[in-house]
Amino acid sequence: MAGRFAPSPTSELHVGNLRTALLAWLFARSSGRDFLVRIEDLDQARVAAAAGVAERQLADLAALGIDHDGEVVRQSHRQPLYEAALARLEVYECYCSRREIAESAQAPHGVSQRPYPGTCRDLTEAERAAKRAVRPAALRVRAGGATWTVTDELYGLVTREVDDFVLRRGDGTYAYNLAVVVDDGDQGVDQVVRGDDLLSSAPRQAWLADQLGITPPTYAHVPLAVGPDGRRLAKRDGAVTMTDLAALGVTPAEVLARLAASLGLAEVDETVTPADLLDRFDPATLPHDPWVVT
Repeated sequence: MAGRFAPSPTSELHVGNLRTALLAWLFARSSGRDFLVRIEDLDQARVAAAAGVAERQLADLAALGIDHDGEVVRQSHRQPLYEAALARLEVYECYCSRREIAESAQAPHGVSQRPYPGTCRDLTEAERAAKRAVRPAALRVRAGGATWTVTDELYGLVTREVDDFVLRRGDGTYAYNLAVVVDDGDQGVDQVVRGDDLLSSAPRQAWLADQLGITPPTYAHVPLAVGPDGRRLAKRDGAVTMTDLAALGVTPAEVLARLAASLGLAEVDETVTPADLLDRFDPATLPHDPWVVT
C-alpha cells in the first residue's frame, strides 16, 4: 500500500503544490502506507526547457521534512510499461486537433470538461489513410459510453461519463491518463491525494484501471491554493516558491508553519515538524475551500 506525490518538472513547486505534497504525505503516513515520489516527465520538450527543476522540487520537499520511501521514479524511463498496457486496450486512431474538438457543435460548455464527440470513432480504413497522410494519429480508447463512480474522501461519490480519451498523442507521447494509471498500479499506489482540479478525471482513470485489471485507488481531491484574485496560484502572485521566499529571508520551517496553519493543524507562526502534524491530522477536519495566499 502506498500514497504518492507526482509533480511535473516544468516549473518550481509553489506553496500550493507543497501544501498538496504535505497532505499526500499526511494521508499516506497516517494510514500506514509508504509514501512515494514520482516525476511525471513524459513531455520531454517542456522538461528540457526547465532543466534542473526536478532536482529543485526534490530539494524543496526534503527541506520541509517530507520524506519518501524508495527511489524516485521517472515516467520517461517507463515507456515499455505504457506500450504493453496500450496493447491490451481497444483503441482507434484520431486525427482531430484540440481546436476542432473545442469548436465541435456537440461539445458542451467548459473546454476542460468537453468529452470527445466521436468524430474519428468509425472512420473507414480509406478515410483513416487519407487523414493519416495529413496529420499523425493520436490513439483514443474506445470507452463505449461507459460511466464510472469513485468515492472521494472530501467529495463523496463522484460519477462521470467516460469519453474516448487520448492514450497516446500524435507525436508518440503517452498521455497522462494512461501513464498515471499504469504507474500507480505498478507501484502499488492505492491512495491518490491531489488537487481538486483533477477530480473530474478520477472516474475515467478508475475505469481505465479496471480495464487493465488494476484495482482503482482511493481518492482525496484537496482544495487548491489561489491568489488574491481567486485564480489558481501562479508566479504572477509574487513570492510563492521556496526560492522566492528564501530570497526574502523566509526559512523552510516558516513555510511549513504557514502550510500547517492553512490546514488548521497549527497556530500561525507555530514551529512544527511533519511528525508533529501527523499526530494532529484528521482528514474529516480538512478545509474544503481554496486557500487564498496573500
